[in-house]
Amino acid sequence: MRSSWINKLSVILGPRPPVSWLLLCLISVLALIAVLGSSSSNSFESVTSIPVPDIYTNYRRLKEQAAIDYLELRTLSLGVSRQRELGLCGKELENYVPCYNVSANLLAGFKDGEEFDRHCELSRDGQRCLVRPPKDYKIPLRWPAGRDVIWSGNVKITKDQFLSSGSMTKRLMLLEENQIAFHSEDGLNFDGVKEYSRQIAEMIGLGSDSEFLQAGVRTVLDIGCGFGSFAAHLVSLKLMAVCIAEYEATGSQVQLALERGLPAMIGNFISRQLPYPSLSFDMVHCAQCGIIWDKRDGMFLIEVDRVLKPGGYFVLTSPTSKPRGSSSSTKKGSVLTPIEELTQRICWSLLAQQDETLIWQKTMDVHCYTSRKQGAVPLCKEEHDTQSYYQPLIPCISGTTSKRWIPIQNRSSVHPDDYFEDSEFWRSSLRNYWSLLTPLIFSDHPKRPGDEDPLPPFNMIRNVMDMNARYGGLNAAFLEAKRSVWVMNVVPTRTQNTLPLILYQGFAGVLHDWCEPFPTYPRTYDMLHANGLLSHLTSEGCNIMNLLLEMDRILRPEGWVVLSDNMVAIEKARALATQIRWEARVIDLQKGTDQRLLVCQKPFLKK
Repeated sequence: MRSSWINKLSVILGPRPPVSWLLLCLISVLALIAVLGSSSSNSFESVTSIPVPDIYTNYRRLKEQAAIDYLELRTLSLGVSRQRELGLCGKELENYVPCYNVSANLLAGFKDGEEFDRHCELSRDGQRCLVRPPKDYKIPLRWPAGRDVIWSGNVKITKDQFLSSGSMTKRLMLLEENQIAFHSEDGLNFDGVKEYSRQIAEMIGLGSDSEFLQAGVRTVLDIGCGFGSFAAHLVSLKLMAVCIAEYEATGSQVQLALERGLPAMIGNFISRQLPYPSLSFDMVHCAQCGIIWDKRDGMFLIEVDRVLKPGGYFVLTSPTSKPRGSSSSTKKGSVLTPIEELTQRICWSLLAQQDETLIWQKTMDVHCYTSRKQGAVPLCKEEHDTQSYYQPLIPCISGTTSKRWIPIQNRSSVHPDDYFEDSEFWRSSLRNYWSLLTPLIFSDHPKRPGDEDPLPPFNMIRNVMDMNARYGGLNAAFLEAKRSVWVMNVVPTRTQNTLPLILYQGFAGVLHDWCEPFPTYPRTYDMLHANGLLSHLTSEGCNIMNLLLEMDRILRPEGWVVLSDNMVAIEKARALATQIRWEARVIDLQKGTDQRLLVCQKPFLKK
């Protein structure tokens, strides 16, 4: 019977069908089954109710996984071999800050204080490793609790250093063995920081410090900010106070301020200009900051004049400011004579002096400089105003020919043609980020990419850096969304210098060359964002792996990285991200383009 059936079949098909024909038949049958299955599935879905969110969530996960698989296949096709994960640096590098190697600077011949300055030209690429957190490191408390209480194991400072810090910290209190608390009234030689702030306001003719904004004071450069108490109070008044202080191996003021969620970066008055353009700040403040202002023929005071806006204020509080006499209103004293002479030469007027505090105001009249008597500080040539990235200090007055010579009391809105278009783009982008990242970033317990989490009732991100800020659109979008973050807006040096516009809006910002390390301590930012930076730096010949390692150094454990760029740049960054142990996923936000979003989270490595 069986042989008879085979004989009939052989008559129909021939004596022996070819293998290729049988394979084709098999594929046809499978295709038919798939079509029928899809049809029946569609028919079933038409009459069956299925929750839409589940379908969307599963589809989104499948799509993201497909993108990841595609990128891995693309990476392999490009011949990029999977590299081993990088190891951890030694314990001695837990607080490592590149470009500030005093021993190397001394060997290179720097002296007279320049050995403490920033010298990235001496830094060489050493062994690549990941800067580990200290053994007792803990994730900072959420803002605003983290402003007043920090973990002592997160900063390189001892209890003895705190307790011996003098009048600047005599109201500081250790709550427990592993916590440090800052009273809202700590900090200065007065009844408290609030009283000190009120005193400054009254000295410049205001009724209270709540009128700073009305008087044109929005941005303050706080030199040698101590533990950030004055800056913390100014932040509560809606002012932007940026702390700068010199590099310190232990007890760093900058590290403490950033740990409290306050804007800060390493910077000093030694031999180079600060990385800000001329006419940047409304007020410069120095309370016992340790700078001898009349040193080097007043070069440091001339640098303050460079970054101070017309009509801006210089506030100096120091025991040496108090005149030798019984009257606190005395304006003449032998100690102050050199400073007073210099301030007159640069068209500053002494508004008031009370106790140990003096306040000068920079002239609003640009013609003051041409009408000065012999011996006045000369005006800078126009080209000096265009270079302000760690250039040598110059003994001349800057900004007098700038279109931005506008007194702080007479602000006007001056924006480039594409400013509003840029702002609208970031409003839309932030909404997209928020809808995608809220379950991941802004939650009580950070989840790995792809995990689900309900919308959070609070914001766990505080210190944000926009590494390619352009006009500060992301910062503006954060403010409009009422998120309790502050943004360090970084303008790369080899791009259009838009930093004046960023500072004009009252935002924090700085110039920086991303081929070099950023002047901050490890673990000081919660989120790093960059749009188009990877492709730009690649075209400039910068090493992208070095950039990602630097980002890992300044990012806190469980912190986040959001990179937007073209597909080629994102592919490369994702491949490198695996080497530094970041969790990463790629997202296609703009359909039909090669733009991709790379979202990474830094793990909390405890070993």
